[in-house]
Amino acid sequence: MKRFDELFAELDAKVRAGDPESGTVKEFRKGKHFIGKKLLEEAGEVWMAAEHEGREKTAEEISQLLYHIQVMMLANELTLDDVYKYL
Repeated sequence: MKRFDELFAELDAKVRAGDPESGTVKEFRKGKHFIGKKLLEEAGEVWMAAEHEGREKTAEEISQLLYHIQVMMLANELTLDDVYKYL
């Protein structure tokens, strides 16, 4: 099981390494517009899971939303501390 900070460090390392086979790198390279569309898609799936599919599916969908949020953070050169200061 990964924690939020651990996932961010892993994704940052993947982006820095630039492995063209990495799904994270592929998404990152497609840019903010693509990532934004993924965020909207995943947010809708979180909502639908919460309404109709129960706790497990909702948790799964939230994990996917958090992943795409972190890719967007990387695309905007944001760190965790940049975001944490607003929590």
